[in-house]
Amino acid sequence: MASLKRAKTWEVSDSDEEEEEEEEEEEEHTPSDTHTQSPVKDDDTGPGIQSKTEPVSSVSLVPPTSRSSRAPSVSPGRRRRTAEEREEERARAEERRAERERARVERERAKEEKRREQQWRREEAERLKSLKPENCLKSLTVHIHPVLLQDCGCDVLLAVLAGLEWSSCIEEHSLTHSISWTRQPPQVDDEGGGVVDEDQVLMVVSQKDFMAMVASIKQTLIGGTEEAESLFQPLSEYLNRAPGAVVSLLVTGAQYQRKGSWDDDYDDDGVCPRSQLGLQDIDIEEVLVYLQLFKNVSVHFLFGWQEVTDHVCAVTKALSKRPFKALSDGTDLGFCLDGSWSGGVRVDASGRGLSQVWTRQIQQLNRVSIAMATAVTSAYPSPSLLLEAYEEAESEEERRKLLADLIVRGGAKERRVGPELSNRVHRLMTSQNPQLVLD
Repeated sequence: MASLKRAKTWEVSDSDEEEEEEEEEEEEHTPSDTHTQSPVKDDDTGPGIQSKTEPVSSVSLVPPTSRSSRAPSVSPGRRRRTAEEREEERARAEERRAERERARVERERAKEEKRREQQWRREEAERLKSLKPENCLKSLTVHIHPVLLQDCGCDVLLAVLAGLEWSSCIEEHSLTHSISWTRQPPQVDDEGGGVVDEDQVLMVVSQKDFMAMVASIKQTLIGGTEEAESLFQPLSEYLNRAPGAVVSLLVTGAQYQRKGSWDDDYDDDGVCPRSQLGLQDIDIEEVLVYLQLFKNVSVHFLFGWQEVTDHVCAVTKALSKRPFKALSDGTDLGFCLDGSWSGGVRVDASGRGLSQVWTRQIQQLNRVSIAMATAVTSAYPSPSLLLEAYEEAESEEERRKLLADLIVRGGAKERRVGPELSNRVHRLMTSQNPQLVLD
């Protein structure tokens, strides 16, 4: 291992000290921010030994505050905004914010309208579904007066209603011996509409009770005598309280047939003769006309409770179909028929569709097909052109036969319009008599 050599020492002379003092005075008068480092000189004694003749570093005498106190440089493209510009920018921001708020409110409104429309459509679909006869039948209730239970034949009606699973109840009614109906309308917005009384009412009476009613009505028609006590008095009072009610009087004699009374005289064909009630036919007819015209009461003569049950079932089914029929019949006009041939023709502002109207007008004549009407309107595209052709004709006979030779295309073979149709079209276009029969 080589022995370390000792670095040579330098002797500082007085001239060197004076030079260093002069350099320090120059540095005090000229401050500098740069740091100078003396180069390192490698000699034989080893690397990293600094030369004594060159200073290691120069000390900066500038105070540190002078470096950080420089003013920041301002870019020439940027400048301070004025108050008007800031106010304008703030106004634009407020306008954009208001526009976003309006758009949000509009979206919310459109969403709410769509939701309400969907809700309305669902409710309308539910309402239409509830108005169908099979669903409306479930909302009907048959009300039977307790007096009718005294007749053993009423069990037939109760058994049939139970078998059909129709709603029925036994309760007092304002009209005795009656059968009525009530309807539970569909609920709207979770609120029930209450029970609706149907206008149809059936009054079931026996032949004996009907005879008493006839005697009372006869005394009423004659006048001057006191009315006999019968079921006609409660019927009249009920009609006065409920003028819109439609009452049907069902006269049954099944219970008397078992007793061998009036019904022993029934004909062999099963017809119940009204003359066997002990009254003249003229009296029966007079009572029936009075009930129909003055009281709006129809009378039906039935054999027994089986016929009464069939009548009740028929009325119940008719009442179940009434709401749906009223809805479907109310949308269209009664005199308008279904089908494209009976519909109207759309005519726009430019006149498109007038040729079809002209063809339909000719086609309204009896025994005129669309091919024959098209042949006429193809030769004369408008009524005015046909009238001009009639005016240019020399004689009346020529006018009547003007359209006879037109060719009708369509079908198995071509044919002519014929003189009969030509004469009818001539009368249609030239006649001044509104009562003229064209055919």
